[in-house]
Amino acid sequence: MEQWEPLIREYGYIVLFVVTFLEGETILLVAGFMAQQGILDLTMVVLTAFAGTFFGDQLYFQVGYRWGKRILGRLSATWQERSRRVEQLLHRYDTWFILGFRFVYGVRNVTPFALGSYGIQPLRFFLLNGLAALIWALIFGVCGFVFGHTIDAFFEQVSVYAYFILGGLLGLGVVVVAWRRFRQSGKTGQTP
Repeated sequence: MEQWEPLIREYGYIVLFVVTFLEGETILLVAGFMAQQGILDLTMVVLTAFAGTFFGDQLYFQVGYRWGKRILGRLSATWQERSRRVEQLLHRYDTWFILGFRFVYGVRNVTPFALGSYGIQPLRFFLLNGLAALIWALIFGVCGFVFGHTIDAFFEQVSVYAYFILGGLLGLGVVVVAWRRFRQSGKTGQTP
């Protein structure tokens, strides 16, 4: 891991920002772990992840707010189905849903776009999105950090096992993404 440290120190926050802009629980957990190892700073990890997820969701919201109705009619059946699910959850839970959509599997990516297309007021989304993004970044960043402490408690020298841990976490992330795409392609009748 030592040979990767300079690269992680130099580009780690940029990678974290870009991935959390799109979606990135796994990378945030890994970044929290890297903070526990002293390679990254936990405060910067949380702030970077907050900025990435906040700005990503703001962009998707604005696209939905401005062009959502026109775009939605042209999207795949899967996106339309998820958008309807978002609408149902929004009507049922309102503010709580806006605060918690990051933690709901299957609607995470489509929610900001759908909320914009349903006419949620931009200021309301901005404020709730900011609070939710901060909570999300804190939870996953700190969980990665605590995970590192837990590993230290079991292994005297984590550096011996760090490649396996990092590889396992990244492998798990790849499996989750592949599984989601496989399930999504099965629902739409497409091949993965």
